[in-house]
Amino acid sequence: MNESQIAANVARCRARLGEASARYGAPELLAVTKTMPPEVVNLVYAAGVARIGENRVQELLQKLPALNRGFTVELIGQLQTNKVKYIVDCVSRVQSLDRMALAQELDRRCQARGRAMPCLVQVNIGREAQKGGIPEDELLAFVRQAARLKGIAIEGLMAVAPIAGDAEQVRPYFRRMRAWFERLQGEAIAKVNMDTLSMGMSGDYVVAAEEGATLVRLGSAIFGSRSIREA
Repeated sequence: MNESQIAANVARCRARLGEASARYGAPELLAVTKTMPPEVVNLVYAAGVARIGENRVQELLQKLPALNRGFTVELIGQLQTNKVKYIVDCVSRVQSLDRMALAQELDRRCQARGRAMPCLVQVNIGREAQKGGIPEDELLAFVRQAARLKGIAIEGLMAVAPIAGDAEQVRPYFRRMRAWFERLQGEAIAKVNMDTLSMGMSGDYVVAAEEGATLVRLGSAIFGSRSIREA
């Protein structure tokens, strides 16, 4: 992919998001950069995308020195507790907070640095055993408990919808996520700033935008197909 191709893909995605945003407004675009070399990732910055997401800690650490310093870098993949120490100083947010043990390790590491890590709570909206995330029936209690930790700051929710042949099949999951997002806003939990709803990837981001996503995570829609499809 060259600069003009990526710029055209970004423009196409933004146009589609604009068309889908009549009810909730256009969501922000995050570029999923898994498997993409730094020189390709940097092209999205030139195309006006300043927020990127990496899935794996090791790949993130390898790329980081060569990435444009203007990027806001987020971790969007499952995070093992023993790798928290490697990312607390180099990511702006963890989108995959999916269990209390992780919340506690982030809290411990970040308090030692005198900071609070912004986090999104990952919700297992499709009730899929192979995916991480908090079950819906535990979500409210989890957010309340995690919000008491001084070293993290809950900023919203994240979900990965079930894989479907037709994006319309996942609309109900996005609708439920928006309902949870609004419910948690209404709960007004102390220290929770519920302003980000991260949902929608390359195959379903238009539907996610129609159902109220504030952030979509796009990989192949920007970079083209890759050997391992993640977004």
